[in-house]
Amino acid sequence: MQTYTQDIEKLLKEGNSIQFKPQGYSMYPVLIPGRDSVVVSPIEEGDNLKRGQVVLYRRYKENGEKDILVLHRIWKVKEQGIYLVGDNQKEVEGPLQFHQMLGIATTIYRKGKEISTENGMYRLFTGIWLLLRPVRPVISKVVAGCKKMLKTMKNNK
Repeated sequence: MQTYTQDIEKLLKEGNSIQFKPQGYSMYPVLIPGRDSVVVSPIEEGDNLKRGQVVLYRRYKENGEKDILVLHRIWKVKEQGIYLVGDNQKEVEGPLQFHQMLGIATTIYRKGKEISTENGMYRLFTGIWLLLRPVRPVISKVVAGCKKMLKTMKNNK
């Protein structure tokens, strides 16, 4: 398999949809790094962004660090801007401006299966997960601890 380096922001601004594997654990458990990939389509001026959608945006650094692209879920949209949060985080970032939003996730690929972000089960799960924002890190730690314990038990057989 070949890896290509492209200017993601440029491709989206030209109207292209892109597919990539997100890095990091900020969107866990919905997106698992190294396994899942996501298709992001361009956002157009006037698009109606809504709570629960996953967007790719430009995070500007104020201390001279390099700006980065981040994939996070919309917590809320208000007049002063857009508020975002990772699925494995409880801190909300914002207000961010519409011009920072580059693309919106439309499809997730997990273990060869295609999952539309419009799928009813996906929307139900992510809607509940969004409501659980204040306690998500605790839930994630408990699940990770259970997985580790089960793996240890399996290896000790």
